Amino acid sequence: MDCGIFLPFMLGIPLLWPCLKATEKYKTEKVKQPAGYHLRVKRGWVWNQFFVPEEMNTTRHLIGRLRSDLDNGNNSFQYRLLGAGAGSIFDIDDSTGDIYANQRLDREEQSLYILRAQVIDSTTGRAVEPESEFVIRVSDINDNEPKFLDEPYEAMVPEMSPEGTFVTQVTASDADDPASGNNARLLYSLLQGQPYFSVEPTTGIIRISSKMDRELQDEYWLIIQAKDMIGQHGALSGTASVLIKLSDINDNKPIFKDSFYRLTVSESAPTGTTIGKITAYDNDIGENAEMDYFIEDDDSLTFDIITNNETQEGIVILKKEVDFEQQSHYNIRAKVRNHHVEENLRNYHMEASSTFIRVQVEDLDEPPVFLFPYYAFKVFEGNPNGSFIGIVSAIDPDQKKSPIRYSITKGKVFSVYDDGTIINTGELDREISAWYNLSVTATERDNVQQISSVPVYVQVLNINDHAPEFLQYYETYVCENAEYGQIIQTISAMDRDESVEDHHFYFNLSVEDTSNSSFTITDNQNDTAVILTNRTGFSLQEDPVFYITILIADNGIPPLTSTNTLTIYVCDCDDNGSAQTCSNKNLILSMGFGIEIIIAILICIVLIIGFIFLMLALKQRRKQTLFPEKSEEFRANIFRYDDEGGGEEDTEAFDIVELRHSATKREGKARKTTSSEIRSLYRQSLQVGPDSAVFRKFILEKLEEANTDPCAPPFDSLQTYAFEGTGSLASSLSSLNSEVTEQDEIFDYLNDLGPRFKRLAYIFGSSVQSNK
Repeated sequence: MDCGIFLPFMLGIPLLWPCLKATEKYKTEKVKQPAGYHLRVKRGWVWNQFFVPEEMNTTRHLIGRLRSDLDNGNNSFQYRLLGAGAGSIFDIDDSTGDIYANQRLDREEQSLYILRAQVIDSTTGRAVEPESEFVIRVSDINDNEPKFLDEPYEAMVPEMSPEGTFVTQVTASDADDPASGNNARLLYSLLQGQPYFSVEPTTGIIRISSKMDRELQDEYWLIIQAKDMIGQHGALSGTASVLIKLSDINDNKPIFKDSFYRLTVSESAPTGTTIGKITAYDNDIGENAEMDYFIEDDDSLTFDIITNNETQEGIVILKKEVDFEQQSHYNIRAKVRNHHVEENLRNYHMEASSTFIRVQVEDLDEPPVFLFPYYAFKVFEGNPNGSFIGIVSAIDPDQKKSPIRYSITKGKVFSVYDDGTIINTGELDREISAWYNLSVTATERDNVQQISSVPVYVQVLNINDHAPEFLQYYETYVCENAEYGQIIQTISAMDRDESVEDHHFYFNLSVEDTSNSSFTITDNQNDTAVILTNRTGFSLQEDPVFYITILIADNGIPPLTSTNTLTIYVCDCDDNGSAQTCSNKNLILSMGFGIEIIIAILICIVLIIGFIFLMLALKQRRKQTLFPEKSEEFRANIFRYDDEGGGEEDTEAFDIVELRHSATKREGKARKTTSSEIRSLYRQSLQVGPDSAVFRKFILEKLEEANTDPCAPPFDSLQTYAFEGTGSLASSLSSLNSEVTEQDEIFDYLNDLGPRFKRLAYIFGSSVQSNK
């Protein structure tokens, strides 16, 4: 069967695509068929594949023709097309075998179609030949432009990089068939970015072609173009944008904004005070712009500069206090440099930027200043008032040099003149006070607010003005039976003076005692001496007391001697030498009592007396609170009247209603005789309840208690009630809430109470008669 593909004009050139012929082996080979199959020489299908251009503009276009060698043109053969796309994308003319494409084919969507062809005898309905598979390939045309898949591109490169430095690489892709001519062969070019950048045509690598300074421009936009067909006429192209940023390098040194700064500082400013700020700028950024300020040519070491890490400013601070009178201004030079500098960039920082700073010291009105921080003077004790002690001096440090006046704020025995001379105004005694701590104040006359003070220490020097004396009071006794040369006392001395050397004392008897004394003294040469008897035996009755005069001298300049009297008592001693009875000594001492025993005895006496008073107070309190209900009754039953009235004729002094307002009888308080008391209580007991011995005894006890109680209220205004008991016929005895009844009241017992109650007896007796 002959076959061929006739292609219409493509790009103006008619092409004929012949089918691939079967090989000679295929033509002549005799194929062994299964048993029962008709064997014949088969020429077979002689085609293998077809080619069709993509993107044909016609809706239905002829691809090629299939024709069997057995087809003799009588139209008895029918051609059929099978496989994916048969009947939809492709169809076949069943009589002629022409294959058509029903739509435009895109190689980028599908470049290969595998179909099967079959020839059927229409008269018998049988296949003339077996199915044969063939391929339709879509041939590529340049219908896709290059595309950059990763755009937009962004890259960073250090500033001032040399030429040829690699920046980045861009890559474009073309969907056309790279095996089909130059459709997918790309060529890169730079549309924007010259003269600083360049791109390699075939690789898309972008390189630096000229040095760039970030401080002038920190980023660049590049436009890269990619063309297929290696840039020939009719090629398609695509573009991409590339942003290239320049990273900073430390290629700029910091520079001061001003070449001269003028600052001021008060002379009263403490160290650490901020004086001012200086500023430098650096075109670099980040850590490349970090600065360090420092001072050069400042031999006084008065100032310092620290760096504010946030603002990169230099802060000038006071490192040492200044004084206008000593130096009114300072000239210093400050420099600045970067903190981080790489070794390869040192050439950019060879010389640091510098500036001059002039610091002016402001003069203030300062207080006076003493020439010394303190003064110490020495003066001998005993000097008369007005003696010279010393001189203090202060000056005004300001230029006006104001006059100074002085005063002493502490110290009553000293005074100071206007010229600073200190004198004493009181007696100085080292033994009373060896040191005086004064405070001298200096005040400016022109400005009394400016005051300063200085401590002054005055030491009072010792002179030998105190003679030595006994170290203590000595109580010396000698036994009647003392032997000759017996030691009876060891004495020592003291001196209130201060000595440069250690004190040394010398002991001697007076001239009179040396010749006539019964005692002698021996100096131990160690500031002590012993008293010894100068005879044997003493008499308590004849000479009970001896007085000896002892002379004590010191080693002062000049030496002083004192006369001291030692009293020696003659005592009757036991065999052990202990004194039993001594002359002119108190009893306690002769008994051997000590002061501790006396104090203990006194304490015991005080405790015993206190205990007695406590017992008496408790007993008295117990007597008062034995019947606590009595105090409550007093408040309810005491009628108080203070004025005496006009005598027996005066009836206005009594509240008759209150006296009458009682259903019970008041208790008699007459204190004249025991018989009258018993009669009165007997009448009351009849009214209170049954004639019981218990009640009578109780009433008599209460009566006796009231008569002997010095604290009881007056008997003529007190009503005392006994307890009712159980089943009392008198009902309540309280005068409160009692009602006046018509029952006869008997007040005859008032006549037995004495003349003080005569008036009451008369009044109540009259009232009873009128009621009756």
